[in-house]
Amino acid sequence: MAESKIQMNFKTSGNKKVSISVDNPKESLTSTDIKNVMDGIVTANIFDYKGESLAEVVNAKTITTETEEITF
Repeated sequence: MAESKIQMNFKTSGNKKVSISVDNPKESLTSTDIKNVMDGIVTANIFDYKGESLAEVVNAKTITTETEEITF
């Protein structure tokens, strides 16, 4: 069974790396959609990490994991 997620990477106001992952994203999402969401997260200042706001969009990745059960 394949599972996917989008990992959105940011830098905080203290220059620390932070990621936010979204499981099972819609397949129809475009890179523009994802960038707009990330920009909105930074602009709205809705998340912080250890008291530091998310200050900069770094990049995003789609991660797909394939899991196969091993039977005995």
